[in-house]
Amino acid sequence: MSAVRTPSARFDGLLATDLCEVVDLVRDPEVLDRSGWWAVVGTFEGALTGYRFARVEPAPPLVADPWIGPGVLDWQTSTGEEQYRAGVAAIRAHIAAGEVYQVNLCRLLSAPLPADADPTALAGRLSGGNPAPYQGMLDLGEEWIVTASPELFLSRDGDLLHSAPIKGTAADRDHFADKDFPENIMITDLVRNDLGRIARPGSVVVTELLARQEHPGLAHLVSTVRAKIAPGHGWGDVLAATFPPGSVSGAPKLRALQVISELEAVPRGPYCGAIGYVDADRRRARLAVGIRTFFTRPAPDGTRRLHFGTGAGITWPSDPAAEWAETELKAARLVRLASR
Repeated sequence: MSAVRTPSARFDGLLATDLCEVVDLVRDPEVLDRSGWWAVVGTFEGALTGYRFARVEPAPPLVADPWIGPGVLDWQTSTGEEQYRAGVAAIRAHIAAGEVYQVNLCRLLSAPLPADADPTALAGRLSGGNPAPYQGMLDLGEEWIVTASPELFLSRDGDLLHSAPIKGTAADRDHFADKDFPENIMITDLVRNDLGRIARPGSVVVTELLARQEHPGLAHLVSTVRAKIAPGHGWGDVLAATFPPGSVSGAPKLRALQVISELEAVPRGPYCGAIGYVDADRRRARLAVGIRTFFTRPAPDGTRRLHFGTGAGITWPSDPAAEWAETELKAARLVRLASR
């Protein structure tokens, strides 16, 4: 029998406790403009939930408690290599037909979760073995999310927004593929257009383009877009304009989302959604793209499983074998850390 844990959230060096309110942010996004400190989770499919915590304080260091995770051979994939390669070919056909320019194709890995698995222990293991700029955790007891995300979906400081899409992945010391550079520029332009829907005219600026960012075991190309929120726009408008993140959707976004729903075997859930916090009192927020993220959800037979997503951006020059290999590269280190 696993120990009973009280709900908590850990983001940006803060520990939040005393959960006092849970709100469907699709129906009532304005709560994020009023008051309180909110942990926020968005699924890729569009559900958005806010968890208001009454107590927020500096987070103590994570203790290196033993993590009891799945066996390394227990992980299963929602999409095998042959099916994934076929998906890449299907997307290239959509591109040839002029329907899309890029689509992010993903799969979910899952494994049985031991009853006494503690998310704080997993967060500690990821912090030591795969440090990332947007690490965090939301623990709701039976369901929880632990992220080691390298990607910023949205940050807010007053009226200033930043987004830093990642497109382009290479192994340590390797060069990026030729396709990675135009793909990053394409998605950066999509993010710029998304922010432009709620920004003051002239305030949307690409402050960094195609920067190489090193992470354990791999490197990414990252660009950064800045914008100022126009008067009269609250969080509801911001999220409606930008969610789900463009870097894990495709371009144009609406058609890419339709293609994803046709090709992917299971819903992504928090993977490729958003996770982080909104501090309404200080008008401050940090929301990461939900990649390099572990989460739980009940299986149909009543057992609990641990999930982890991985994917790749598909463009016309994409090679199916190379795209599959990229999904393997992104998953290998994290899944190894989360396994016993």
